[in-house]
Amino acid sequence: MTLPKGFGSAGGGGGTSADVERMIGRRVENMTGMITISYIAAWLATFGGTAAGYFYYPWAYPTNSGHYAFIVLTIIESIGYIFCVKVMEEGTRKNSNGIVGGVVAAVAVITVLISLYVGF
Repeated sequence: MTLPKGFGSAGGGGGTSADVERMIGRRVENMTGMITISYIAAWLATFGGTAAGYFYYPWAYPTNSGHYAFIVLTIIESIGYIFCVKVMEEGTRKNSNGIVGGVVAAVAVITVLISLYVGF
């Protein structure tokens, strides 16, 4: 990986993990909480977008279509969340399987409950 001027070995073009850490300023494997909060915020925004269709534009956005969009987008966001955390922790001894599993399970349960009881 080529790093900006002032980082890495002189003329080598490559950098060590210490150079990358110094350039970024913080190690990414410590950001599980930030990625989790971002995932939950994205999921809430997805619900907000479909809720606007449920409550404000029901003539243009049928409830069944809204539920389908909400469920599909939740699945896509969950796959992205799992991918981000696993790639972030690659090569480290950190293991956030409990946090990831708990958050994804909670979101799945709440998504099913919302799809069952909202909009009908």
